[in-house]
Amino acid sequence: QVQLVESGGGLVQPGGSLRLSCAASGTIFSITSMGWYRQAPGKQRELVARITSGGTTTYADSVKGRFTVSRDNAKNTVYLQMNSLKPDDTAVYCCKVTSRGAYWGQGTQVTVSS
Repeated sequence: QVQLVESGGGLVQPGGSLRLSCAASGTIFSITSMGWYRQAPGKQRELVARITSGGTTTYADSVKGRFTVSRDNAKNTVYLQMNSLKPDDTAVYCCKVTSRGAYWGQGTQVTVSS
């Protein structure tokens, strides 16, 4: 079983930055990918960014150039650096780890508001 612990959410003004972290622990086999999804009220969950074990990254068009996903393989941790945040980025952000199955974090609230 894999446990995920997320941190780094909060309230930030438009144009500000936040960094999310998600650490995986437990019985971890080879992690194939780690990523971040978000869900805003009344909207479907969407992929924000993902990084594979080989370092290949994928981003939603809406965050390209503003968000950066990275991972520390030694710590089984994935990060999401979010810059130039907009009110439309307000959502619950969840990390997902794929390792012989898919595991989800509990989610962390990100609110962008003045």
